[in-house]
Amino acid sequence: MNEVKKFYERAKHSAKNHMKNGQINAYLNDLMIMNHYKKILEAS
Repeated sequence: MNEVKKFYERAKHSAKNHMKNGQINAYLNDLMIMNHYKKILEAS
């Protein structure tokens, strides 16, 4: 479970960086990844 939380936090950090740089497509991809890991975390 710790690994999933790390992946979620890494995607969150990446999303923030992409938003700062104006990379909207990459930002949206990171949000989708975060949503995937969030569902996994909530299910367990």
